[in-house]
Amino acid sequence: MAAHPERVRLAAWMHDAVYDPRALGDANERDSAEFAEGLLQTLGVPADTACEVARLVSLTAGHATEEDDPDGELLCDADLAVLAGDDEAYAQYTAKIRREYAHVPDDDFKAGRAQVLKALLELPSIYRLAPLREQWEDRARANLTRELNGDG
Repeated sequence: MAAHPERVRLAAWMHDAVYDPRALGDANERDSAEFAEGLLQTLGVPADTACEVARLVSLTAGHATEEDDPDGELLCDADLAVLAGDDEAYAQYTAKIRREYAHVPDDDFKAGRAQVLKALLELPSIYRLAPLREQWEDRARANLTRELNGDG
């Protein structure tokens, strides 16, 4: 599935290396990408590999990949795998999200979360890779819809 699974694995490990729920926009992803590239180069990883891992980490900001980017597609799909969890796993995920944003008042959180959910549901497909789409898409859409409707 991935052309360079070792790069995808490194990106998965590093994609939330910097995480501040108060950060704006894609600051966490940009900072994590920069951190990953610097750390990997310090550890002696070839510059082209470190740069590619940083690029992959950056993709997790908007989960937008180019047409022929199997490594990026796999990382983005893996990052969104939590959306397809069973009822208990998804409930735990949403509870963690709310705790991460405890500093945001309830009404503002609900409005912002609804925007995120609607954006995901408007995508033609949440998952890019066919095997993962077949396995996860329906469950993820059901979870997102249930959360958006306040049913879970």
